[in-house]
Amino acid sequence: MKVFVQSVNFNADKELVKFVEERVNTLEKFHDKIINAEVFLKVQKTSEKENKIAEIKIGIPGDDLMVKKQAKHLEEAVNMAIETLKRQLKKNKEKITKINI
Repeated sequence: MKVFVQSVNFNADKELVKFVEERVNTLEKFHDKIINAEVFLKVQKTSEKENKIAEIKIGIPGDDLMVKKQAKHLEEAVNMAIETLKRQLKKNKEKITKINI
C-alpha cells in the first residue's frame, strides 16, 4: 500500500511521518485490498487547545473511506482515526463477504 502524508500549515518532522506510515500500514491486517492511503495533518490557528487535525482517506476497490479526527496532539488524532478506520474496514469486508456468498 502506498501512503501519502501531507502537512498543512506546518512542516512535519521525519519521526511524525514515520509514525503515521507505521500506524496506517497496520490497517492492512483488516482489509487485504487497500490500494492507497492519503493522510492530511493540519494545525488550525485558533485559541482552542484541540487544534490538531488528522484526515485519513483509504482507497479500496469500489469505495473510499474517509475519517477526520481532532485532538490536542497529532499522534492522538492519528490513533483515533486509525481506530475508526479499523471498524469501517471490518464492516466493509463483512459486507463484501455477505454479497459474495
